[in-house]
Amino acid sequence: MKIAGLMKDIPVNCRLIGDGETEINQLCTDSRKVTPGCLFFCIPGMHMDAHDFAPEAVKKGAKALVVERELNVACPQILVENVRLAMSYISSRFFSDPSKEMKIIGITGTKGKTTTSFLLKSILEKAGHKVGLIGTVCTLIGDEEHESGKTTPDPVEFQEILRKMADAKCEYVVMEVSAHALAMHRVAGITFEAAGFLNLSLDHLDYFKTMENYLAAKLEIISLADKMIVNVDDERVRDAMEERKVKYTKIGIREKADQYTRNIEITENGLSFKLFFHKRAEMDIALQLTGIFNVYNAMMAASLADSCGIGAEAIEKGLASLKAVPGRIELLDTHTEYRVILDYAHSPDALENILKAVRQTTKGRLIALFGCGGGRDRLKRPVMGRIGGELADLSIITSDNPRNEDPNEIISQITEGIRETKGEYVIIENRREAIRHALTIAEKNDTVVLAGKGHETYQEIMGEKQPFDEKVIVQELLDEIMGGM
Repeated sequence: MKIAGLMKDIPVNCRLIGDGETEINQLCTDSRKVTPGCLFFCIPGMHMDAHDFAPEAVKKGAKALVVERELNVACPQILVENVRLAMSYISSRFFSDPSKEMKIIGITGTKGKTTTSFLLKSILEKAGHKVGLIGTVCTLIGDEEHESGKTTPDPVEFQEILRKMADAKCEYVVMEVSAHALAMHRVAGITFEAAGFLNLSLDHLDYFKTMENYLAAKLEIISLADKMIVNVDDERVRDAMEERKVKYTKIGIREKADQYTRNIEITENGLSFKLFFHKRAEMDIALQLTGIFNVYNAMMAASLADSCGIGAEAIEKGLASLKAVPGRIELLDTHTEYRVILDYAHSPDALENILKAVRQTTKGRLIALFGCGGGRDRLKRPVMGRIGGELADLSIITSDNPRNEDPNEIISQITEGIRETKGEYVIIENRREAIRHALTIAEKNDTVVLAGKGHETYQEIMGEKQPFDEKVIVQELLDEIMGGM
């Protein structure tokens, strides 16, 4: 595609310096991956500015640049106010605007996005539609699975994925929309058929600095959505929506809502409830997932589907048929007298929810193994320690993606919070050895919760991702433990 074609009618201020007839065969954001004939986006970042790498990109064959300041290089340049914003529109144009060929449904919130997206995909498929899914765990084009990087991919990758989904004849795309994606304009130009806002709790303050900034980023989804569904039991989200005076559908358990539940029953094997659609219908919902938070996730999935015209039968069948979501309150097949549950909980609210949910069905001790990621929000570390101390019978404090930080320093910040409680805890920095300890001391009717990694299959230590699949590790350790008896 020619540069002039990429720029045509995009809703951003841009000025072409050079030849608009230059042909572009690829888009690139990393100077190390430049290929001859590509358009290179000079993105200014927190730690590096890609404008500095523009000469290297041109030397490798980049035919043109997208820049925020004019550079002294011998190739055409598209001068814009915001490279990230322009990148979303240019990427969409390069891949022939794939989002216009499908209905896109977005889900935001601190927790529950992944489970809700899987539930909604299941509903839409029961209604006979081919569905694409973009999220934290993976990307799915129908049943075809692709590896996922970010919760919401960068614009070039995102639009390329959408093109593949459109070419595969997907009718719907269900996607998780992170606050980072909204703040960095990754989904600019997308119109969501419907969007859901699940909740807001402490997370990502390393980037957003304040909860007000974090909330403001997530609320950007309002301007992109034709219809909004909001969990009004979350007071901060509800109040923010009321301040903006926009039309939206309210869901909730406690609050007066358009769509609400009654007769909630939670067991070890799942949950059930009656779902009331305001002035219209009543549904009997049964899930193979457990935990009160999955009531909200199911309600959101049902309400988003309903807003798109999906009928009650498909909603009921879709919710009932989903057996599990990878790394979300996932019961491992250990063949032991105690349970081992894998969960992605890596924020205070998520850890509290999983421990409260598991406590309801635990007859013995609740053993919680968790840590906190390095290079991320430090404020949540003592909070998570306090939650572990208050809700678990034993907390095993360990590493969880320490990245470039000293893992023992992270652990010391977690223990600041747990020491405020009367909770019993041990510190085992090596996560594999921490899991071994948990499996060794667990007894009949106990539950071991491995929190933080979930679907991840690596540990990030000193900037290097090392293989670490907890499903595999648990089985290896159990084989060693049982073999030594």
